[in-house]
Amino acid sequence: QSFKLLGFLDVRSVPCARESVLYGSLGSFVVGLGHFLATSRVRRSCDFAVGGFICTMLGYWFYCRYNLAQHRIRQRMLKEGMRNKILFEGSSLDPERKQTGNERSDS
Repeated sequence: QSFKLLGFLDVRSVPCARESVLYGSLGSFVVGLGHFLATSRVRRSCDFAVGGFICTMLGYWFYCRYNLAQHRIRQRMLKEGMRNKILFEGSSLDPERKQTGNERSDS
């Protein structure tokens, strides 16, 4: 069972969607309640709450997606480094292997 926000954003399968909606609703509540306590105007506070939802949700969406992209890049680099370590370990291309005088003269 999936939950689609606005009919197209599947909150369960899209990374960062669930957290963005939750933080957006919290931001909406805080901004709306804060504006209501400051001005006692209900309709205007609801408008501010909708704006707070949109701003908070989009702000956290971009923050989360940026961190996810960075994490994937680091993961890809680590995976390639591990593959190269396994591939070159013990060979003459191994950067950690210390070459002695005899090995240098052979090559």
